[in-house]
Amino acid sequence: MFERRSSRLFATLITAIFLPLALIPSANALSMKECSVKYKAAQSAGEAEGVSWSEFRKAQCTTPAEAADESANSASTEAKAKTTEDKPETTPKKAEMVARSPSGKTTFPSSIAEKFAAEKPAKARMHTCLEQYHANKKGGTLGGTRWIEKGGDYYKLCNAKLKGGG
Repeated sequence: MFERRSSRLFATLITAIFLPLALIPSANALSMKECSVKYKAAQSAGEAEGVSWSEFRKAQCTTPAEAADESANSASTEAKAKTTEDKPETTPKKAEMVARSPSGKTTFPSSIAEKFAAEKPAKARMHTCLEQYHANKKGGTLGGTRWIEKGGDYYKLCNAKLKGGG
């Protein structure tokens, strides 16, 4: 029983001594604040011309083991970026669709319809735009524009025009 207690005590002492040592950062690595000061000093001295902050930090402020870990992470990130770049796009992006969507035939109201004039301004604009949207849809003159779509849509354009911004 005494041996069991002494071995536990010995293990506890070893852990208490070596664990804090393992958690202390190495003397070669600088904190971000210290590295920032070093980078600014190098910039003012003209030694860091053409070197970005992350390049400087990797070269001057990390230990070789940390730099190897970061370069491995950046290499895997670059590999992922290359694989996504190699894939051809099969569908157009929404921004491209919005840029070409309003055809020359699409019409927007120039003023709020009289039947909606008694409503609050925002609601009157919305109802007027919706009425014109349905007329354009019936006439087939929307050119692919949707009522509400992220990045630009018929309602956004129409509302801006009625507000006086378009």
